[in-house]
Amino acid sequence: MRDGPDRFTPNEIFLMDSAQLRAWRKAERERLIAARLAVPSDQLWQWCRTIDQHLELGFPHLHRGIVGFCWPYKNEYDPRFLLRRLRARGAVTALPVVVAPRTPLIFREWHPGVRTVPGVYDIPYPADSAECLPDTVLLPMNGFDRQGYRLGYGAGYFDRTLAAIRKRPHVIGVTFELAALETIHPQPYDVPVDFVVTERGLYRRDAGALEFLGAPDSAARPLASPVCYADEPPEAAPRNSR
Repeated sequence: MRDGPDRFTPNEIFLMDSAQLRAWRKAERERLIAARLAVPSDQLWQWCRTIDQHLELGFPHLHRGIVGFCWPYKNEYDPRFLLRRLRARGAVTALPVVVAPRTPLIFREWHPGVRTVPGVYDIPYPADSAECLPDTVLLPMNGFDRQGYRLGYGAGYFDRTLAAIRKRPHVIGVTFELAALETIHPQPYDVPVDFVVTERGLYRRDAGALEFLGAPDSAARPLASPVCYADEPPEAAPRNSR
């Protein structure tokens, strides 16, 4: 749900009805995905590994908890290499599962060896592993704006989940700088992320706006509260399998 004094901003007082807003978001989503798909694979790899480093240094307690993530789709940030290292240090990792249309997601534990089946967009999800509640979610974004709102794929699954979840996890949006927008024209049902991490560095949402914190180094202080739990590494699967 929207919070505090930033419920409405001048940019949100925008004369678009709901159909116009959906059309605008659809066009922006398609533009941003096309830009991401056009990034050369070696550049994408470099950005992903830089984001890995920012997450490890900026959030040093990730290995102590349950980390929810999304299978990489259409050249999104691929967290599986980072998650392999986190599991080796004690983390549990979990994937979202669509239970039914227009309902909150659940998370089930995943690590190599857990049986998966194809779901929405043919994205694999754990078929029968234990359900769990993440302490942190690494959430991919097609776009993000100056207030920390996310442009996803339009189905609203994560907004519903974050609004309904009994104990909200830390939500770290992960994407590339090319996804930055002035605004997504957020609506009352849009839920902002707590942090954004790109190849440039870390952003924290504070007082309804994103503040750029820079690129962390080994001397950086933790940017999020500790989280807690355990398992192991990801298999190589097609990057666009989601």
